[in-house]
Amino acid sequence: MKLAVAGTGYVGLVAGVCFAEKGHDVTCVDVDEKKIALLRAGVCPIYEQDLEGLMQKNAAAGRLHYTTDCREAYRDAEAVFIGVGTPEQPDGSANLTHIAAAARQVAENIKRDCLVVVKSTVPVGTGDRVEQFIHDFLAANVKVEVANNPEFLAQGTAVHDTLAARRIIIGVQSRWAEDRLREIYAPFDLPIVSVSRRSAEMIKYACNDFLALKISYMNDIANLCELVGADVEDVARGMAYDDRIGAKFLKAGVGYGGSCFPKDTKALSYLAGQYGYRLRTVEAAIDVNREQKLLLYKKAARRLITFNHLRVAVLGLTFKPGTDDLREAPALENIPLLLEQGADICAYDPAGEAGCRARFPEIAYAASPEQALEGAHVCFIFTEWPEIQAVSPAAYSRLMRTPLVYDGRNLYHPREMAENGVEYYAIGRGTAR
Repeated sequence: MKLAVAGTGYVGLVAGVCFAEKGHDVTCVDVDEKKIALLRAGVCPIYEQDLEGLMQKNAAAGRLHYTTDCREAYRDAEAVFIGVGTPEQPDGSANLTHIAAAARQVAENIKRDCLVVVKSTVPVGTGDRVEQFIHDFLAANVKVEVANNPEFLAQGTAVHDTLAARRIIIGVQSRWAEDRLREIYAPFDLPIVSVSRRSAEMIKYACNDFLALKISYMNDIANLCELVGADVEDVARGMAYDDRIGAKFLKAGVGYGGSCFPKDTKALSYLAGQYGYRLRTVEAAIDVNREQKLLLYKKAARRLITFNHLRVAVLGLTFKPGTDDLREAPALENIPLLLEQGADICAYDPAGEAGCRARFPEIAYAASPEQALEGAHVCFIFTEWPEIQAVSPAAYSRLMRTPLVYDGRNLYHPREMAENGVEYYAIGRGTAR
């Protein structure tokens, strides 16, 4: 089928490449000429496993194209997927400016019956508004319907999550729209759950916010574990055997970040408020996460008189391993506080250095974790990259001037760190000296 995808960020680019991989003829559209030039050259603008190889493979096969020309992309498309950003606004609501711009471009350029599919995460009811908006600007006498098809990919495993999804959610208002989406996804050979458009929009928020709740709950439990002398790693291990709970997202740490959970929890809370309702559980998750991100800094501030002129190693900058995404990353919440206190920071991250350097050019960057630790008075671990996990407890004692470690990802056992002379503070595990 001839498809077009509006937007070449995580959602749009991954969707477009995976549709091409399954045999569809796909044109990816973006207003950024520099990004389109990179894509045409076979260079992936985002750090994502397997994506660049599939881009090059499908472009060479003639199934994948890139353009800034809306007329060229949308004119003959049988379906257009909208995968543009819906960034958070100051009040927590979702900014739909890019959705509206893409919808108008589609309306003004399509020349055949077309299904418009919103893949971006949008507030419930957005599909109704997009469909009306498209009809307001429709230039040709053609049939147009809007469907919702939320994505459930995780950054770092986005290609696998798309090609081997647990299910495909389609939100439709007619049999025609459902049949067209089923045809598009037939080559994927995955379970399809067909619901109403508004239900699909809600499913996306409900899933993301539930996972955020689970993370914040475990962080809350971890903080209590420290007070009562329990080990949250043991607690999580015991909980994981319960099928009603499951083993995933039980890892305590310094909070969630990225492009989804922070934005989507606030957006759903805002949406509830618009209807005069409070999602108290979601509000609690937001509050716990906000405080959790600064937990290690506050612990260290109580332990040290000052950070002034102290060499501080920061290991991990991105919000999770496997991506170069710095959005809402705990490290970026802590670095400004350390700089304000006069810390001399040396940071390491295998993928996030360039993005962080643009924000904090005044700090030093290391080529390895060991280089960052050299001569440090204190170390903060914010991301569980394999390169960081590979650092032995003995290395901290050997390389640091003062082996004082604040571990936001619980990478080490407190006893092992203590045996190697490291003063070690983790999340929900107490302190071993």
